[in-house]
Amino acid sequence: MDTEISAPLIDELVWHLRSGRATVLTGAGMSTDSGIPDYRGPQGSLRTRKPVTFTEFLRSEEDRRRYWARSCLGWPFMAARRPNGAHEVVARLQRRGVFGTIITQNVDGLHQAAGSTNVIELHGGLARVVCLECGTRSSREDLQTEMLRRNPEWLSQAAEIAPDGDAELPRHVTASFDVPPCPVCGGILKPDVVFFGENVPSPRVTAAFAAVAAGDTLLVLGSSLTVYSGYRFADRASRDGTAVAIVNQGPTRADGIAAVKLDASLTPTLERLETRLTGTTATALDPPVPPSAP
Repeated sequence: MDTEISAPLIDELVWHLRSGRATVLTGAGMSTDSGIPDYRGPQGSLRTRKPVTFTEFLRSEEDRRRYWARSCLGWPFMAARRPNGAHEVVARLQRRGVFGTIITQNVDGLHQAAGSTNVIELHGGLARVVCLECGTRSSREDLQTEMLRRNPEWLSQAAEIAPDGDAELPRHVTASFDVPPCPVCGGILKPDVVFFGENVPSPRVTAAFAAVAAGDTLLVLGSSLTVYSGYRFADRASRDGTAVAIVNQGPTRADGIAAVKLDASLTPTLERLETRLTGTTATALDPPVPPSAP
């Protein structure tokens, strides 16, 4: 991060966050320092690989077998991920009351692992599995155990880990994979996440909009907001007169409506922000003054 260029923007961001409690919206960039690859590069464009869609998962047993065969390889990698410095700063600032609700587009559970509470998982969580027939939710780790019991040599497959917790494998390799059914009713199991092409559950969206309305600022961290499911919260905040602040590497869909935008790495930026917000106790109670004021 360029210290000279970003210093005035840090000042402005600090001013917004001292004005009241912020709602935080995070995206894939939040977890890249934990080793989880994202779908989009710094310029916001999709990488060559595209994720499995909801329609593909539902339409045939072959596609479900393909998904779970790849997921069986990718899950150990995802389960081993740990919160990075950015997650930890967010959790500490939430405990101090600087941040309120955390809305995340990520499915890795790393905000909770870092100690954050009141987290809305907009797109669900990979650590859970749901039955499409009876609705029972169960542990992804338990499913992994059963998949390896049925496919004992599977982890010997060589594959590249993908952003959504699965791996690259050709179709002819996955054709023999034995997928366990729901242990309760024998139905179809699906990861408890929102696939591409699937709608976010309405109660979750309502809760997220309420959290945005309750905040004095919407702070977007590590998201290009290219997908509407995330952008709509920035759009609503802007239309309601709530300041939108963004820290992200590369352009975002909401740059034009942002009160302040920092094109910078998350962890060092948030650590610097934390120092400014928590290291000036004597002035933190003073009325906020915009950085441009004399």
